[in-house]
Amino acid sequence: MSVNHTNISHIRREYTFGRLHYSDLTDQPIRLFSIWLNQAYFAQIPDPTAMCLATVDHTGQPYQRIVLLKGFTNKEMTFFTNLNSRKAIHLANNPKVSLCFPWNLIDRQVLITGTVYKLSKQEILKQFYTRPKNNQISTWVSNQSKVISSKNILDNKFLEFKKKYLDKKIPFPEFWGGYKININSMEFWQGRINRLHDRFIYQRYNHKWCIYRLSP
Repeated sequence: MSVNHTNISHIRREYTFGRLHYSDLTDQPIRLFSIWLNQAYFAQIPDPTAMCLATVDHTGQPYQRIVLLKGFTNKEMTFFTNLNSRKAIHLANNPKVSLCFPWNLIDRQVLITGTVYKLSKQEILKQFYTRPKNNQISTWVSNQSKVISSKNILDNKFLEFKKKYLDKKIPFPEFWGGYKININSMEFWQGRINRLHDRFIYQRYNHKWCIYRLSP
């Protein structure tokens, strides 16, 4: 059967992977996140550190895209991007963001809200030079989010740059940057049978985490 606009409403399955009890929760949400991230990794979920990042432009229009989580602490999460990109322009105007980790193979999501601030130059430099060399080159080649006339432009620029720096260190692009997300809330969603999902949200008040169960 092919999928089309007339039959997609029937696509569904039951969520039977597991459940989330109050007794499973940790005092700090990042501890539970770390447990779930490890379980996603060992479940061989593709790109377990991939997260959907939502930003809002100056008109209030939301945008979403997938970026990779590159580090986390008890209160913060880190990602990197081109500072000329659409997302970076949004963040300069409105630093509030939301994240979603869609671990569908194990019927889980983690939803996060927070506020971003820029990383230091030292942190950005360190991260840039841990990237594969071809990725460093692509950072220079792509004028991220800008309109281009063809893919050949990117391919040719990439090959030219690669040849130029074949035996040289790639220079650091001043437009490359990163952000830390100061976490305000973190919600853990575990799919359950009959759509009676388990949902718990950690919300930070006065430097303390309060935990609430949410109705599915």
